[in-house]
Amino acid sequence: MKAIKNTLLAIAASASALCANAADNGLVRWPNEAADTVRLNTMLVEASALRPARPGEYVAWFGEKFLGTPYKAHTLEHAPEQLTVNLDSLDCTTFVETALALAITAQERRWSWRDFIYNLRRIRYRQGSVDGYASRLHYICDWALDNTARGNFSEVTNRFPKVNYAVKTISFMSENADKYPALADSATLANIKNVEIGYRNHRYPFIKTIDTSEKNTKAEFRQGDIVAFTSTLKNLDVTHMGIIVVRDGAPYVMHASLSAGKVLISETPLDKFLKRNRSFTGVRVFRLTE
Repeated sequence: MKAIKNTLLAIAASASALCANAADNGLVRWPNEAADTVRLNTMLVEASALRPARPGEYVAWFGEKFLGTPYKAHTLEHAPEQLTVNLDSLDCTTFVETALALAITAQERRWSWRDFIYNLRRIRYRQGSVDGYASRLHYICDWALDNTARGNFSEVTNRFPKVNYAVKTISFMSENADKYPALADSATLANIKNVEIGYRNHRYPFIKTIDTSEKNTKAEFRQGDIVAFTSTLKNLDVTHMGIIVVRDGAPYVMHASLSAGKVLISETPLDKFLKRNRSFTGVRVFRLTE
């Protein structure tokens, strides 16, 4: 078995070297192309030996591959808009999207970085197509609606014992355009405003912080669930994301932490993590379709 695995890893490295400069590779922005394609293939080949009980276990497994990776914001903010793959530094969203795209690729029993690229693009961009800055799914409400409609994953918030609903007009980006260099362009700003129009008085489910302490709520979380932390801001739905890791029956959060400066697993369970972060009102939960 070890010999077979080593052979597969060698094939993965060789395939990456051959494919790295393929014509369609120009559509991807890589800080470290050669090393990253090999790393992606290696992780995917290693995952081929796994037989998880549920697809979400892939998400947690891949997420743990990035523990200790430095936190860095704004790694996607480059012009022109291209699919960016950065394995050396992550923010909360790129960490989740990277683990999720790898998990979907493994679930499909595909083991190439090209397949990962395909799935990352499907997750990150509206209808899976890169068409300028506004085609990126910046808001989690938009990300959730687009991805669940296309069957990339499911929202399971409503399956929990206690569910509440918030109604907000999502407009943070246009109201804070100075925070986003790309929005200095009037046409791009207009495109973002067009996206926001679809989220006026937007209603979405969430699990309140107080309810995450209940035993029956804790029991509903599964290894590899994606959690989106709902915001107290009046014009924004979500301000952070992470992956659930279940330990001794309790859900913990694996996430790219700004304060810690790296990807880590929270020292306290989810309910206590939420209580210590008063900018969160609760969580939405997403899960790979089983």
